[in-house]
Amino acid sequence: MSHESGNEARTPAPGSPAPPDPGTPGDPYGQQPSPAYGPPSYGGPAKARRGRRRGLKITAWAVLGVLLLGGGGLAYFWSHLNGNLKGVDVDAKLGHDRPSGQKDGSMNILLLGSDSRAGANSQYGEDQGGARADTAMVLHVDKSHKKASVVSIPRDTEVQRPRCADPQGGTVRGEQQAMFNESYQVGGPACTMKTVEKMSGLRMDHYLQVDFTGFKKLIDELGGVDITTDKAIKDDASQLSLTSGTHKLKGEQALQLVRTRHGVGDGSDLGRIQLQQAFIKALIHQVDSIGLLSNPAKTYDLADTATRTVSADSDLASTDKLLGLAKDLKGIKPSHMNMTTLPVTYDPQNQERVLPLKHASHKVWTALRHDDPIPKSATKNSVGDQADTGVTAGG
Repeated sequence: MSHESGNEARTPAPGSPAPPDPGTPGDPYGQQPSPAYGPPSYGGPAKARRGRRRGLKITAWAVLGVLLLGGGGLAYFWSHLNGNLKGVDVDAKLGHDRPSGQKDGSMNILLLGSDSRAGANSQYGEDQGGARADTAMVLHVDKSHKKASVVSIPRDTEVQRPRCADPQGGTVRGEQQAMFNESYQVGGPACTMKTVEKMSGLRMDHYLQVDFTGFKKLIDELGGVDITTDKAIKDDASQLSLTSGTHKLKGEQALQLVRTRHGVGDGSDLGRIQLQQAFIKALIHQVDSIGLLSNPAKTYDLADTATRTVSADSDLASTDKLLGLAKDLKGIKPSHMNMTTLPVTYDPQNQERVLPLKHASHKVWTALRHDDPIPKSATKNSVGDQADTGVTAGG
């Protein structure tokens, strides 16, 4: 694949103080985007091209929730489920040039959704040169394991991608101005982890990735997820059509929702991120409200699907480890989960991309490094948190 030639890196070095944003329309890191580079352009000219590579927009919360629900009644069967899990040894590929781990009991997990069209996923379009990390969320669990922050990284964010190990052998050169979701395509999950660590200064303790064919089946087996829409949504690209009101989304419709872009907000990927975040909260509500422990057979079917749906780093790819992680997350309710989008602005040089707001992004990553809540001031000028989808969890 080809890459644009880069100028000097504009992403702050991990842990270094970030200079104030100039705030001028012509500066890509300014706090206020120029009206000439606003939302309509970001969602527009490449609509057809990007439509061919839309993929999964969801995380591993469903998997963890189902494993937790099944923990009490299915301990005997866990060894049979281990063979379902796909583990990837990323340690050697990440090397030693990494941020230090957090020593206060908090942890960081990179949640990924790729747009692979391999196998059963081919029904959603042609594979355009390999999978990309089209959904990436940094899950920070605080030291009490009672609260969490989730930071979504827009797939079209321009970042400094470090040199990565090539999954086929050798290395992939770094790029000063690379599109974030290309990191997965050129170097797999290890390269995406390394890219996130480079831009955030946070060490990723684990990663989890979800396959969206299994995700559909999992939602169906859960009986669907309830969401409420303030207004009708219609997106011909994702084929989602919803009237305003409350809906119980089964697997196919749930996938349509988290793939929807044109029917909400400004038509960009930023609105779709908001849909993903709303759906995750609805999913947590659903998993938390189901009395599955009274139906061991049903719970086993769900756990079987869940473990077939997820892949993880090899340190986490066992049912015991996943169950332990799920128990750690048990106390985190949707009301104790702060979900935000990395502060970004539209790139005046390339209207199909966004750039991190340097000073604001620095606030976000610094808060997580110190295990503090993300300050509201960090996102008040970001175009990423201004999309209004009108979708909420539950009925």
